[in-house]
Amino acid sequence: MDKEQQELYENARRRLRQKKRVYFHFVLLIIGSLFLFISNIYLGYGLPNHWYIWVVTLWVFLFVLHFIKVFITDRFMNKEWEHEQIARLVEKQQQRIEALKSKIQNP
Repeated sequence: MDKEQQELYENARRRLRQKKRVYFHFVLLIIGSLFLFISNIYLGYGLPNHWYIWVVTLWVFLFVLHFIKVFITDRFMNKEWEHEQIARLVEKQQQRIEALKSKIQNP
């Protein structure tokens, strides 16, 4: 495998690992929420307060942040986007250097 194919493979592998973690997080959220609900309501742990609602709400919020990072942010701001931004910034810097050189040579 050449370097470009290796990089594509590693990028695909990294994305697959990210998606796998989101799915695992979702399953863990469902199972954990059920456990918290059962422990609070049916086992009477922490009654008369329904504390599990706050814990599950916080957990859902964290899951939504994880989902947004993997499926929205990383989709648009991937390695290709980084390379484009770096190339654009390097080109801008080179243009500024050339402008300064021309100012120095032609006062």
